[in-house]
Amino acid sequence: MDRRKFLNKTGKIAAATVIAPYILPSGRLFASTGSQLAEHVVYVLFAGGVRQQESILQRYLDDSQDLPYSGNIMYNTFSGAAPTQKIVYGTGAGGPNPIPAILSQSLESQGTVFKEVSSSTAAHYGGLNALLQGNTANTQGLKLKPVFPTIFEYLRKHGGYPATKVWFVGNGIGNSVPLLNHSNYAGYGAQYGANFFAPTFTFGDEGFDYLSDAKVYHPEDQLSPIYQMKYFLDNSFKNLGNSLPLLNNTDDEKQEIKLFMKEMFEKTSAGTIDFPPITDNGDLRTIGYACELMKWFKPALTVVNMNNVDGCHSNFTGYLKNLHRADHGLGHIWNCIQSIPEMANNTILIAMPECGRNLEHNNIKDVDNQWFAYDHSDTNSRRVFGVMAGPNVPVNLQVGSETNPIGLTTDGVPTIAEILGGDALKSQVMNSGFLAPNSMSLFDRI
Repeated sequence: MDRRKFLNKTGKIAAATVIAPYILPSGRLFASTGSQLAEHVVYVLFAGGVRQQESILQRYLDDSQDLPYSGNIMYNTFSGAAPTQKIVYGTGAGGPNPIPAILSQSLESQGTVFKEVSSSTAAHYGGLNALLQGNTANTQGLKLKPVFPTIFEYLRKHGGYPATKVWFVGNGIGNSVPLLNHSNYAGYGAQYGANFFAPTFTFGDEGFDYLSDAKVYHPEDQLSPIYQMKYFLDNSFKNLGNSLPLLNNTDDEKQEIKLFMKEMFEKTSAGTIDFPPITDNGDLRTIGYACELMKWFKPALTVVNMNNVDGCHSNFTGYLKNLHRADHGLGHIWNCIQSIPEMANNTILIAMPECGRNLEHNNIKDVDNQWFAYDHSDTNSRRVFGVMAGPNVPVNLQVGSETNPIGLTTDGVPTIAEILGGDALKSQVMNSGFLAPNSMSLFDRI
């Protein structure tokens, strides 16, 4: 083989790897055991710090800004009438047009709502870790992998799920989000982790420039594009503080994911991604690609992260808009699930914020309405809600109240274990010694 043919061949191999450079091995490791409650779980990390008062308590402006306007701006998620005055959270200049409900019945009426859940922390990354590893891990810092095994690793090591059935869809690559797909805990780790996918980055402008056509660059006369591609991939994870581990995958998996990525570039160009009706923020675009991923792979577990509501630190009006849109996206996810034959009536949706927001405002006022903003550091920031819907979930049930908190954010891990692996996998997780004290399946709290 001459040098040019050799370079061309190796370039094609590299291009195939570049299309999906963060893929893990598959292959059932253990036989699935126990009685499943459903074959699929979609776990939405309703992230960004969601204040109880504007979400499940439906107080809109009367608690936060001392204005006499209340109502439900999350009517796909919760039952309750929307505000009738001072509408700023919708579309159009100033937000006067609420986004029409996607669901004819709220998720609350279709399932169970945990009205007052206790978050392990008032911080974002620690809160996300609690949702995914079932442990408070108070020493968990940015740019560090989870301290304890994640739900992804439990499912793959003890439940035998291949990597293509366990996915983490991130809303971006900042704030250490890509690190959450597995821990470095001895005996677990990358070989049992989830596939990580950050669609708004992959299918952004740079992704199209360097990845969309699976280009093969020749080193002799196209060094500049090669270095640009290398910079793009390196830059994708520049905030993580360390390099990606060496990950393997089967040839069949590699080909399947390559075909999926190729189709996503084509559908992005054609404007046919299954986006929600409104797509004016990153969370909603992420949800569109998550829907496409579910249609293609029918994962056992799909975790979707959101964070646009985090603008509440300085822009309360923007926070309300993004909270309304997060609800819009959640309704779209539920609709999408019902449109997939393999997942319809066979999927349990769980949604929970990673932390809340302060009881008292800070001193920053937004430009639009001169409304005070809110940070997250006090006990009110440890108040969140939980929503669960799907087969075997009681309908139209409320668990707990403001004066009677029931549930922990660490409960998601044993809950998913029970759904996908029955009592056997739940017991494996519960007896691992890694969960935070008093954590339990949400089904055991009903």
